[in-house]
Amino acid sequence: MLAFQEFQHELAQHLRDPHHTRRPAGVPQRRMAVYNELVFNNLCSFLDSCFPVSRQILGEVRWRRLCRTFGRDWPLRTPWFREIPYEFVRYLREHAIAQPLPRWLADLVRYEWVELAVDVMDASTPAHDPQGDMMQARVLLNPARVDVASPWPVHRIGLAWQPQQTKPTFLVVFRNAQHAVQFAEINAVTAHVLALLNSGLTGQQVFMQLQQEMAHPDPEALQGFGQQLLHNLHMQGVLLGTLT
Repeated sequence: MLAFQEFQHELAQHLRDPHHTRRPAGVPQRRMAVYNELVFNNLCSFLDSCFPVSRQILGEVRWRRLCRTFGRDWPLRTPWFREIPYEFVRYLREHAIAQPLPRWLADLVRYEWVELAVDVMDASTPAHDPQGDMMQARVLLNPARVDVASPWPVHRIGLAWQPQQTKPTFLVVFRNAQHAVQFAEINAVTAHVLALLNSGLTGQQVFMQLQQEMAHPDPEALQGFGQQLLHNLHMQGVLLGTLT
């Protein structure tokens, strides 16, 4: 049993880094090469499908090198293939990567992953009133939603444009009633409003708290602004109504 476990360890090490670790004794070179290619291509297929923008920007050579070091250096312990993209996000954010990469790449990769996560998110919708008064009752936020705060405008990054300077960016990525993934660009105040609504406050309570935090000179005007903001978010599908 010990010999078999040692063989498994050697096989795993070789599959992770076939260029720098020897193949297990007794395994023909041709068969090992085929297996190496299958495992690496399978890993890349999950990353390619989730991060098309990042792949396009880096180009095939740099992208494949990054996929290779991910498979080699990151402890992929999850048994679920669908979790591989999230582990790649963690790898870029938490691991010291020798390959020179754009400063914003980790944020872009996370944004691309969020789009996939929202698309497949298993989110049940509680009982609610779509026409409820969101200023007077607890508000239901779309449960198929992820709020994104980034120092980079990740939703604008592409092959034709990459940022040179940071710009604090706030986004809501959500799945609408037609099961399509959408995003809304918001500002820091709206992001704070969503966080307060998520804590269980009514719309009126949220904007009363904002009035105190901002020392706003016209509470009535702020409440009016708040009512319009909640209406706009409701029309977009970020808010679904009031809890019943």
